[in-house]
Amino acid sequence: MNNISVLIIDESNLIREYLSDLFKKRGLFPQTAVSGVEGLAKMRSNPPDLIILDFHLSRLSCKELLQEKAKDPNTSSIPVILLANKIDRNNLLELVPYNIKKVFMKPLKIDAFLQTITELTRIPFDIDSTPCQIDAHVTNSIIFIEISQGLNTDKIDLLFYKIKELLELYTIQNPYVIVLLSGMEFSFIDGPNLEKLLNTIMQASQAINKNIKIISTSNFLKEFIFGHPDYTGIEVVSTLEYALDSASLAKAGEEQLESIITSKASPDTAKTSNILMQFELDAQQQGKNNSSKRLHIASVDDDFVIQELIKTTFASVNAEITFFSNGDEFLKNIEEEDFDLIFLDLRMPGLNGFQVMDLLRSKNIETPIIILSAISQKEAIMKAFQYGVKTYLVKPLKPEQILKKTLEVLKTNF
Repeated sequence: MNNISVLIIDESNLIREYLSDLFKKRGLFPQTAVSGVEGLAKMRSNPPDLIILDFHLSRLSCKELLQEKAKDPNTSSIPVILLANKIDRNNLLELVPYNIKKVFMKPLKIDAFLQTITELTRIPFDIDSTPCQIDAHVTNSIIFIEISQGLNTDKIDLLFYKIKELLELYTIQNPYVIVLLSGMEFSFIDGPNLEKLLNTIMQASQAINKNIKIISTSNFLKEFIFGHPDYTGIEVVSTLEYALDSASLAKAGEEQLESIITSKASPDTAKTSNILMQFELDAQQQGKNNSSKRLHIASVDDDFVIQELIKTTFASVNAEITFFSNGDEFLKNIEEEDFDLIFLDLRMPGLNGFQVMDLLRSKNIETPIIILSAISQKEAIMKAFQYGVKTYLVKPLKPEQILKKTLEVLKTNF
């Protein structure tokens, strides 16, 4: 048994909870702090062996905390792992002298993170090396979970917190969950991991069984779920279209669908204010550091009303927005600009949104994109998944929808 302690300084409750559980399972002793001020106090009173520090702190900034740490001989040599949603080169160079051992961008890549913890603590962690890609996102109050390659237990643990994060962001009640396991085959060897996956989804989402749909052609999976008493009501289907139909979404008219969505994600003014506050805190932090770059957004849409809506939505958060009325105009400027996010309409004169994305891929430009679409809900979901697009909004838009989707794309932890 070791006595290695780790101090986690992060304003996200879920990050602190996840990392605390992660370290406890591996025999470490975690402490947590919700702010830089609390983190500094705990660091001084009980110096840890390792610090996990979020770059985005609202009270005492990351740099200010590290400067105070460096002044104290009892804390100056403690290694630091830095977490960040986004950090520019100038900010990073300023922090290099403060014993930063590694920087991890959020969403957290758990396999590389655990490997770094092993290297710094010299404690061999049991790391699941199974190749696995897991992605979760929300579209129209449906939680979509996409899994490919295999089932990795460490990433399944991470999925629990990702689902909780999405539920908090979108204030979803009684959610539908669609799990895409397309192209994956299973056998009895996978039974324990399948059970872990399903139990994780059920516990994190609190969805009732009949609202969980799994897309798979695996006969073993169908038999496994059918024969398990805890999974009665969970349906395994072969296509996304069928999953949407069985969830009673595709058959609903637009007004019915809107009613379903509203019942799942009722407006929450306080929550929207909190979302806006997160962007404003980032803007305040950027104001403290002249080298910090403002959030730079490209809006590619021929609809003046949408352009004005995006402008108004981000007016108070110090974002720089560049507007383009068509895809050709946008593509002429893309290599000269450094955008953090792109809002892209699907239907425009000249190049449509999908053609624009094709050309961006050909140039290896991986800037996050949020698609804007006026097509029907089911059609949008089907077309987006066929093209590999996971982040889109269906017109007409509301400011709170834009902010929540932006927060999901740029500022989620998992």
